[in-house]
Amino acid sequence: MSQLKKDIRSAQVKASIHVNSEMLRLYWSIGAEICEKQKNVKWGDGWLKELSHQLMSEFPNMKGFSHRNLKYIRQWYLFYNENVAFGQQLVAQISEDVFFSVPWGHHLYVLTKCKDVKKAFFYLNKTVEHGWSRSVLLNFLDTTLYETERITINNFSK
Repeated sequence: MSQLKKDIRSAQVKASIHVNSEMLRLYWSIGAEICEKQKNVKWGDGWLKELSHQLMSEFPNMKGFSHRNLKYIRQWYLFYNENVAFGQQLVAQISEDVFFSVPWGHHLYVLTKCKDVKKAFFYLNKTVEHGWSRSVLLNFLDTTLYETERITINNFSK
């Protein structure tokens, strides 16, 4: 009986991770669509509010389509696409398993605390590697862990 309970809990965790990953992929797609629309059409804040209203009306049982969240999705997408190297999106330069397995709330913390994409990737990788909760991530974002580990790594390579 205890093994069955462990199997059920394990399946629940795996399902949650898969749902989160698919939601992030949807957000990525929405961010790309918003940015593409922005390039082709002169639009302001009113357009995004209208999009939010339409999505919330069409999908009333889904969360994540508020005007505020759509602005975060756009900002998140742009943040990881500002520094494109060799024609490849930055998100494609790290493991998609890492990028899309970090929960949305964690991404928002990283987005608001990191100005550098490499630093953001560092914290995303650490989150997956150590299974950090949002509060643990937030605590580490307020430290110099990134800078300290970079110095330590650089000293060893010399």
